[in-house]
Amino acid sequence: MSRREAARAHFHHVTLVIAALMVGCATRVPQVLTPGMVPIGFTGQRVSSSEVWPAADWWDHFGSPELSALMRTAKAENRDVAAAAARVLEARAQITVQRSGLFPQLELEAQAQRESGSVSQPNSGPSSSTRNAFGANVAASYSLDLWGSERSAVRVAHENLKSARFAQQAMALAVTANVANAYFAVLTLRERAAIANEDITAINNLLDVIKLRVSTGKVSHLDLAQEQAQVEAVEAQLPLLEQQELEARVSLALLLGQSPEMFQVAAQSPDAIRSPVVQPGLPSDLLLRRPDVAEAEANLASAHANLDAARAALLPQFSLTGTGGYASATLGTLIRGPSFVWEAGAGVLQTIFQGGKLIGAKRLAAAKQQELIASYQGAVLNAYADVENALGQVTYNQKAEEHLRREVESAREAFGIAQLQYRQGVADLLIVLQTQQTLFAARDQLAQTTLGRLQAVVHLYAALGGGWIETAEDRTQFAAE
Repeated sequence: MSRREAARAHFHHVTLVIAALMVGCATRVPQVLTPGMVPIGFTGQRVSSSEVWPAADWWDHFGSPELSALMRTAKAENRDVAAAAARVLEARAQITVQRSGLFPQLELEAQAQRESGSVSQPNSGPSSSTRNAFGANVAASYSLDLWGSERSAVRVAHENLKSARFAQQAMALAVTANVANAYFAVLTLRERAAIANEDITAINNLLDVIKLRVSTGKVSHLDLAQEQAQVEAVEAQLPLLEQQELEARVSLALLLGQSPEMFQVAAQSPDAIRSPVVQPGLPSDLLLRRPDVAEAEANLASAHANLDAARAALLPQFSLTGTGGYASATLGTLIRGPSFVWEAGAGVLQTIFQGGKLIGAKRLAAAKQQELIASYQGAVLNAYADVENALGQVTYNQKAEEHLRREVESAREAFGIAQLQYRQGVADLLIVLQTQQTLFAARDQLAQTTLGRLQAVVHLYAALGGGWIETAEDRTQFAAE
């Protein structure tokens, strides 16, 4: 084999080694989804013909135009959503910053100098001289990213952008869920106040009967005092309900990015609100529909890219440099051939000792990856637990609501009979008071349970991702078969 052929073979071998190293630098994100993390089915899932998974406009299914309008306002004006959107812009700009390391760096420099000095001559004594110097140079440098350090930094930036986008979606979902919950709370507190006022009216009607019977001597003042105490007890609850309604309305205004002083809610009760039915579908699909899980997935991928960069920092760093320009004593002759100078070079830098800085950085990156593996796995398990809890809340609140409705019907009938018997003198006031309190408590509890059911449906919508879905190109984790 000739010397030229041997050199060519050696060059080919080195090229293959470098290419293999460059490919090997970008390692795959560790797959941490184990089969035990993904359940076969949800225990609280009900079989029905309803649509599987919520739509992106899931709030429209409650049948409230006012709620839909509030959602549009919240998505456009909520300050937390706006801050999350700004963080996406920050992450996108960071990609541009990191990507610059993949390109040559060019710098242009121009100089103009004038110097004056005194020179001592042996025969004529000291003399002064003045000279000019002009220069224009272009400097170029390029770091050969043989080990993928710069590319890993770009991958970190891309994964951080994905994380910011997913965090924005998670924030938007949380805000819309909070808007729905606050809106339903306002309507329910107004309904509870209306129930209290109706109860006060019923007590006052009975109070008129008692006063008449006291004036005729048929009953003592004890009955009158007991009924007056009853009306005062119910009236004492009204200010508390009004304060709670105010606080819920203020919270809703803040979610909408509006001043609480001018904000009003038109609806007075949740009677017109529909209760939609939604199914969770296959558990394996849930991980594609939770933006918080996708955010944890992107954070893990970012940490892994950072670990690749830390490994690459331990290897020699290669660079190319070059300068070219003009230098002359006069500005008029600056841009001329004889004035042109250039310089080119190549360099290699291998860190020998930094007190363990690079090794420590690699260990730190590896530990951070382990932390985010645990965080991602925790996010997955929390997502499934969240859906199970939401399904249970919907089911049990609905069952409790059915029982309370029957209790209200029976209590209303008992109160009517007790009132009639008291007017006829065949029942004492204690029975009337007991049936009255039972009716009021059952109606109030029914209103709160109805609120719990509506908020449980909102919780289920949010637990299922609110209609969001992760695209295939964004995925880095895949369930083990």
